[in-house]
Amino acid sequence: MKFDAVLIAGPTASGKSAAAMALAEQIGGVIVNADSMQVYRELRILTARPSDADMARVPHALYGHVSVTERYSAGRYQTDAIRALAEAREAGRIPIFTGGTGLYFGVLTDGIADIPIVPLEVHEAARQKLMLEGPEAFHAALKARDPQTEVLPTDPQRMLRAYEVFEATGRPLSHWQADNGPAVLDGLQVAKFVLNPPRVLLHERVVARFTQMIDADVLEEARSLIGLDPTLPAAKILGLRELWAFEEGKMTSRQVNEAVITGTRQYAKRQITWFRGKMPDWIWIPQHDLSNIIAEIKSRLL
Repeated sequence: MKFDAVLIAGPTASGKSAAAMALAEQIGGVIVNADSMQVYRELRILTARPSDADMARVPHALYGHVSVTERYSAGRYQTDAIRALAEAREAGRIPIFTGGTGLYFGVLTDGIADIPIVPLEVHEAARQKLMLEGPEAFHAALKARDPQTEVLPTDPQRMLRAYEVFEATGRPLSHWQADNGPAVLDGLQVAKFVLNPPRVLLHERVVARFTQMIDADVLEEARSLIGLDPTLPAAKILGLRELWAFEEGKMTSRQVNEAVITGTRQYAKRQITWFRGKMPDWIWIPQHDLSNIIAEIKSRLL
């Protein structure tokens, strides 16, 4: 094989995991997670993380290794991905990075800024400020300090990150992000693919997957995390807030279904837009049949 690693990106419900597993079985690969939500241990159903049976078929890495109470970041993903890459190569396996988080693929191929660690007391002070003042006032305070910030008041996680970095370093987040360090896969031969199934099929898969989640008792999974700090990255997992609202009697099951399915479809659309803007030189695969996808990928690899 002429490549050292394979990257398979795609929107949610596009069939990435199935493609990665089928390919791994055929080329002796190990699947490495590149999805920011599938790292969380407590939410296997809601994040559509590979099942125990799937993980028994082929080796997997970086799935469910982080608690929802942790502030997992792209910087930590970089460290974990470097380790997973080294372990795969030592085992003589081809790493197949798959997921839907564009930022993580950027870490793999382009590198990431070396942002100083924010002291815990600074982070907690910023979090308290956000909770006490609310997102609009907090956003105004952030803009006063960093007028160039493009963070919106509807994104508390990114607002908090931008504010605490400025507070800790005296420089805006954009300053640190302008200087990327070396990419995880720097110097390697990498094959890069984006799965892009027809929109109608993707929408059907979104509905089918959420139905499967309901049947697998995703409500119990969500119920166990009621009260999770809303500024934590895990609190942004699609469907979590709606399931909490149902448990609290604020939404009906029909409203939850409609909201989650609509939100997931919109998220998939944003992912595709991001991929088109950032990955125009990747190999785009429009086929929706798994055998065709694998045949197309293998024809490029071997």
